[in-house]
Amino acid sequence: MARQIFVNLPVKDVARTRAFFTALGFTFNPQFSDDKALCMVIAEGSYAMLLSEPFFQGFTKKPISDATQSTEVLVALSCESVAEVDALVAKALAAGGRAPVERKDHGFMVQHGFEDPDGHQWEVFWMDPAAVPPQAG
Repeated sequence: MARQIFVNLPVKDVARTRAFFTALGFTFNPQFSDDKALCMVIAEGSYAMLLSEPFFQGFTKKPISDATQSTEVLVALSCESVAEVDALVAKALAAGGRAPVERKDHGFMVQHGFEDPDGHQWEVFWMDPAAVPPQAG
């Protein structure tokens, strides 16, 4: 079986979270989604588990960070094109998210991002791998 990744994030309101990410074009695996958790499909083998705060708390003894006040993780999503970067951020803003940073164009890479309703920061980017110089060995 191929390795998969499930990024787990706490959310205050599962229904609001579903509406927000649905507006961005994401889908959810119904087998692992209910009123306390959503399994958002990012790509084959990549998922975000968006868990109600009480459910999330059951997996850790540490306090849950308030993502509107501090950053614990930056989730980076690659895009197929610059247009997709711009479109995804525009959808996020229209759905009630906010842009915490300005769009950056580095020539070989375009970066932008959004915060979801719980303050989690999602970095979206397009990169031309052919334009990146090789690492020195």
